[in-house]
Amino acid sequence: LNVLAGAVGIGVGFGLQNIVGNFISGLIIMFERPIKVGDRIVVDDVEGDVIDIGARSTVVLTNDNINIIVPNSKFITENVVNWKYNDTKVRFRIPVGVAYGSDVRFVERLLLEVAQAEPDVLADPPPVVRFLAFGDSALELELRVWSTNAVNRKGKLISALNFAIYDTFREHGVVIPFPQRDVHIRSAPRHLEQSGAR
Repeated sequence: LNVLAGAVGIGVGFGLQNIVGNFISGLIIMFERPIKVGDRIVVDDVEGDVIDIGARSTVVLTNDNINIIVPNSKFITENVVNWKYNDTKVRFRIPVGVAYGSDVRFVERLLLEVAQAEPDVLADPPPVVRFLAFGDSALELELRVWSTNAVNRKGKLISALNFAIYDTFREHGVVIPFPQRDVHIRSAPRHLEQSGAR
């Protein structure tokens, strides 16, 4: 009976360890406030809005209208992305590739016009275009825009900008390349040379 009671006590102790850890983590969250109700957070593979912070767990509502209950210890021991911790302004980056030979200054103006026409993009800080690299198949640029309204629906903003960029490029004849490879045959096998000679 003593051995059995000891085994049960050890099992209960290990079971309570996580509960106590989550409870203490909940107290830390309530006092330090690394996250608050209404914040947009990413922890592990979970992204959504914090709608409730309890003593043991936190409820996160995703864009698919799914409530995910996350143990509070995750917010203390894991890396947490809080999109609204200090400021609601967030910068979004949209990579763009154009064909070699394109007028990059003209492309820059087109990208800025697209960004300025999007209502969810802030005028201050203003959108900018960066020329990042000479890629294998394209000149690689990046449109960088700021927004406060799109933090909870960044996919919609990025999609709207991509649609507008594609339509604008097609209208002005700017080519978006696809990966290309040049194959150079330096020497042919002997039997192919002989067959070609015939």
